Amino acid sequence: MNISVIVPLKNEEESLPELAAWIAKVMDAHNFTYEVWMVDDGSTDDSWAVIQQLAAQNPHIKGIKFQRNYGKSAALNEGFNAAQGDVVITMDADLQDSPDEIPELYRMIVEEKFDLVSGWKKKRYDNAFTKNLPSKLYNYTTTRMSGVKLHDMNCGLKAYRKKVVKSIEVYGEMHRYIPVIAKWNGFRKIGEKVVEHRARKYGVTKFGLERFINGFLDLATIMFIGKFGKRPMHLFGALGSLSFFVGFVVAAYLALAKIFFDKVNMTDRPLFYFGLLCMIIGSQLFLTGFIGELVTRNATERNSYLVEERMDHTNNVTEDELQLAYRHDRRR
Repeated sequence: MNISVIVPLKNEEESLPELAAWIAKVMDAHNFTYEVWMVDDGSTDDSWAVIQQLAAQNPHIKGIKFQRNYGKSAALNEGFNAAQGDVVITMDADLQDSPDEIPELYRMIVEEKFDLVSGWKKKRYDNAFTKNLPSKLYNYTTTRMSGVKLHDMNCGLKAYRKKVVKSIEVYGEMHRYIPVIAKWNGFRKIGEKVVEHRARKYGVTKFGLERFINGFLDLATIMFIGKFGKRPMHLFGALGSLSFFVGFVVAAYLALAKIFFDKVNMTDRPLFYFGLLCMIIGSQLFLTGFIGELVTRNATERNSYLVEERMDHTNNVTEDELQLAYRHDRRR
């Protein structure tokens, strides 16, 4: 299969027929073999009934329905698990992403050998104050912290090599940082393509102001897990040692001043409490590192690593098949 299209959605009953027809038109025009996974993230309208009707009309359309709303990351993760195409395309269901971009995204993955290609909505039709300006700040901050240089990190229109989506896991609201997650998993050829952004035709946006707080917290989580997920002591131990050392130096200075220079009322000085606080915080951080190491040591995935290629003449199992089997066992 050439392409798997994953469409996470919530309350998009009006746009789904038009989107399905548009995708089918593009696929047929380029003779792609394909599937479309529409993942209903707890819709309260008739979205699922529409998906069932579309699937009856077009066998390439498939559906997954959540019992309740879990979020876009959960919908994408389930779609990634189900996808079988060599190239996986994600797009939103609100018709703001154009399926006409699919052939070029597919070509960039197949011919230019990108691991991931992210869309860049260079010209946007969103509200400048509530969407565009926060998006620019978010993209700037993420680029500076992660080193992944993209203009539009959160664009819903993306293309992936199959192995990328089978090697990563997204949850919470980490769909915004999939390029960063992919980079931390060793997929470093990440590209960008200017794509058409269309004005919303039906419905309303599903994301509120809470996305700013949640987005920052998820970025911090990804950065920590990417660098220190398997070695938490390297972070907490280093910070704890530094803090304890500063506190110890302060305490030693105050002790020497009292012993050799007859200084009095040392415990009334703010410096005394600062040194004491540093030593306490340092000890707590150090113990946090130990606890993190204990948790990591007892985790089932403590020695789980992504292998790009394996040479084994005893069987013909491919690495992609091994990754699929691993993810299946983990979900069980």
